[in-house]
Amino acid sequence: MADPASHAQDATAFHVPELLVPGGAIELPIIPLGFYDLQLTKYMVIEVMVAVSLVAVFLPLAGMIKTGRPPKGRFWNLFEVFLIFVRDEIARPMIGKKDAGPYLPFLWTLFFFVLFCNLFGMIPWLGSPTGSIGTTALLAVITFGVVVFSGMRHHGPVKFWIGLVPHMKLPLILAIFLKPLLFCIEVFAFFVKHCVLAIRLWANLFAGHVVLAVFLSFIAASAGSATWLWGTVTVLSIIMSLGISLLELLVAFLQAYIFTFLAALYIGGAIHQH
Repeated sequence: MADPASHAQDATAFHVPELLVPGGAIELPIIPLGFYDLQLTKYMVIEVMVAVSLVAVFLPLAGMIKTGRPPKGRFWNLFEVFLIFVRDEIARPMIGKKDAGPYLPFLWTLFFFVLFCNLFGMIPWLGSPTGSIGTTALLAVITFGVVVFSGMRHHGPVKFWIGLVPHMKLPLILAIFLKPLLFCIEVFAFFVKHCVLAIRLWANLFAGHVVLAVFLSFIAASAGSATWLWGTVTVLSIIMSLGISLLELLVAFLQAYIFTFLAALYIGGAIHQH
């Protein structure tokens, strides 16, 4: 029996039931670029699908807002609510009403990209790119770059990094020893919290997919057993998988919120150093 964790990992093919596709896999091609042969993977394709979905949703919505017409319909109102929520409940409280404006496009994009990646993982035989540490690490690196750039733009390169150390009145002898030590600790903590940003999102999504795969693997594991046992295991596995799926739906929204909230918190901390 295949390792259940393999179903929550990236691959060079989409694995589907053999009833749909002979062999049970849709192999992805290699794109020759001359200097490098690019192997497409499942998560690459899904990320492109996420990007296309975001463009398909928000270009028309932006067009409605640009003309001054209020978006009408439950579908458009739903996304407008999300946009306002990120602006009023995340960006402005964490960064400040005066400074939040320039960072809203980044935070909106971050929120919806993470959310859509999470939701794609709910579709059978696809997967969630945010269940890969490579994807979440890149998102954390981008966030780190925005935080550092924001801090250095507001305070200057030197003042920003020095400002990581809390302001304390110390005797000169203590300051000579303690302030360099505190600087090293604060810089290390600054890097670590962005690493944790990546690990938190990846661990939550990866763990959820593995649990689902384990429950469903019970059906295949009991296939050779007595009919009553196989039927009982199948029903229980489906019920447990349904419960975990509903929980994962909540986690999909929650993790998008947490990732965006922490990104805004770090940006606000870089701009408003104390």
